[in-house]
Amino acid sequence: MKATLLMGAALSLLAIPAFGADLEPEMQVKAPPVPPPFTWTGCYGGAHVGGGWASKSLTDPVQLVQDSFSAAPVTTGVTAVSFSPMGFVGGGQIGCDYQFAPTWVVGIEGAASGSTLKGSTTVGLPLGLPGEAASVSGAMDLVPSVTARIGYAADRWLFYLKGGVAWEGSNFSVGNSINVAGTTLLVNASGSGTQTGGLLGMGVEYAFLPNWSAKLEYDYIDFGTRSFSASIGTNAAFAATGLAALSGAQVPVSITENEHLIKAGVNYRF
Repeated sequence: MKATLLMGAALSLLAIPAFGADLEPEMQVKAPPVPPPFTWTGCYGGAHVGGGWASKSLTDPVQLVQDSFSAAPVTTGVTAVSFSPMGFVGGGQIGCDYQFAPTWVVGIEGAASGSTLKGSTTVGLPLGLPGEAASVSGAMDLVPSVTARIGYAADRWLFYLKGGVAWEGSNFSVGNSINVAGTTLLVNASGSGTQTGGLLGMGVEYAFLPNWSAKLEYDYIDFGTRSFSASIGTNAAFAATGLAALSGAQVPVSITENEHLIKAGVNYRF
């Protein structure tokens, strides 16, 4: 009897390791899966806010006033008046990126920024009486653009350069106060149009969540020089001074401009 008990105990002890071996694969703790590396490949949409300043030059507000009122080319030389509009911008952007080789990123982006940039200055009229002057002002209302970009990706950081074409809705006015035959005339000549220019920019973007990124960007836009028509507004005093023909007259001016924008934005990446 004792021998039987001893043999049963021995067999039980021998079975424990085998039983443990059978359980071991299921009891092992599995290592968590390695997440795939972040990629900038894909499309996105987002919004931005920021501010900017411009250098704007208008030629020739003095000639516009003096030659128009004299009905003859009395202004000698050319006067180009410069001023610096400033303001805020805000808008949105959409685009697509492709990452390759393996840390380079190329992409294309379309954006549009509403603008409050505006500025003004005053220029004297050399042939007028003391105090006669022209007040020149200008404003920008919308800046759409289409650009290509190339960047270097350091995991979730992207450092990029961009370039392309931009457009701008621009308007301007030249307010004049001049004495004609003892009558002071207040005249406003104004115009508007669209300018086209080249855009160069640089920025940095960081993906703070799998589908969300934030960016900071600087853009320089050179709109070059473009000719506009300034329309002289109606003034009841024109008839009394024999200048009724000036009402509604179209006078050519040219505008040279470049613009600097700093924008902060967020993108949702699909």
